[in-house]
Amino acid sequence: MLTDEERREEVTHFMKVVDAFRQYGPNAISANTRRRRDWYRIPKEDRELLENIGWKTRLDTVDDLILENAKVLNRIVDNPAIFMDDEELLLAEDGKVIIESAQETRANVSPGVEHEHHRQAHSEVHHYHEDEQTAPNHSHSHSHSPSELSHSHHEPKKRQVSPVDIDKVRSTLKQFVRDWSEEGRIERDQCYKPMIEALLNHFPDESTRKTRRVSIPGAGLARLGWEVAFLGFETQCNEFSHYMLLPSYYVLNETKHVNQHTIYPFIHSLSNIVGSESLLRGISFPDILPSSLPPGSNFSMVAGDFEQLFGVKEHPEEDEAGKWDAVMTCFFIDTAKNIVNYLRVIHRILAPGGVWINCGPLLWHWENTDDISIEVSLEEVKALATQVGFEIKNEHTINTSYVGDEQSMLGYVYKAAFWTATRVER
Repeated sequence: MLTDEERREEVTHFMKVVDAFRQYGPNAISANTRRRRDWYRIPKEDRELLENIGWKTRLDTVDDLILENAKVLNRIVDNPAIFMDDEELLLAEDGKVIIESAQETRANVSPGVEHEHHRQAHSEVHHYHEDEQTAPNHSHSHSHSPSELSHSHHEPKKRQVSPVDIDKVRSTLKQFVRDWSEEGRIERDQCYKPMIEALLNHFPDESTRKTRRVSIPGAGLARLGWEVAFLGFETQCNEFSHYMLLPSYYVLNETKHVNQHTIYPFIHSLSNIVGSESLLRGISFPDILPSSLPPGSNFSMVAGDFEQLFGVKEHPEEDEAGKWDAVMTCFFIDTAKNIVNYLRVIHRILAPGGVWINCGPLLWHWENTDDISIEVSLEEVKALATQVGFEIKNEHTINTSYVGDEQSMLGYVYKAAFWTATRVER
């Protein structure tokens, strides 16, 4: 149970994330304006040469595309009230405005993909598995349904957001490419396909899929979970970052047709570009309608810290021990502060005969921060998993990128570790 102060901090953090989405446009325009200032600082004859090849005109186009991105991002956070209860709304600085919006929202609710939010004090150090030069290194219960979001004419009070906050928003644009665009299919298939194949191999009887519960922690924008639910499994995604939760809610519940939106995720850096066409290209999403799940599908998203949600509970009826037939971790286990506890939690929530399917690198997210960070090697992870009670099988390496730009002159390749592991009964 959160104290009033912790709850206030949680609401403040959430509204700061909302403001980061809202301030993307001005911040990105400012960065592009810096390029114009630099243009005026070089000799006139050099400026003329650059203008002859269309360099300055391209900056104007980038401005226009930034505004197109901002339109989509602003829609995502158009009504933050849907993510807070009335008490939390009162804690927000612009609470009166969003309370009115919330009341209108709740009067127009229709069923959709359930998003459940478990509040806890939020400490979000956000690291990325990114294929770009800037890559550094990813209670109360409230269920939400989609609605026709209202548009407030009130300008919310702006909070100061940092360059790191804006960088997280830019990363969100690339997550849409990875999870919900046709261009991202190759990258998705490199990881998601073998993971899904392993799940189907472990549970080959299609008639029992509706009784099989699959947990996907660190689900990001939830495409892997959606694919698993489409196959008939009861699927629950789990995500901690508001930078992922807000857009996942939007894409799952508010998109109404295929390729509804077009974004321009590669315009923020002019390094390692082949030409203007690749830099300025638009990416449309979603490539498939999220609401096209078969009738009777059981698919949900729960917000909160993995260890808190699935750790030991005081009341047995709330405990998740032995309740999951599969746990699928994709680019997730290196988000652990203490990998031993991650392994214990995965082991304890698996049912007898259950399977843990993993794919990802070991880019320890909390390394070189003030938080606890236990960094171990791949061999040590597997040795620890064996000691905790797993039998690891089907090991191999998958070469893959992560939110990469396939048309860039620079790309990173992860040698991701893949395995399946079964719980050993002792």
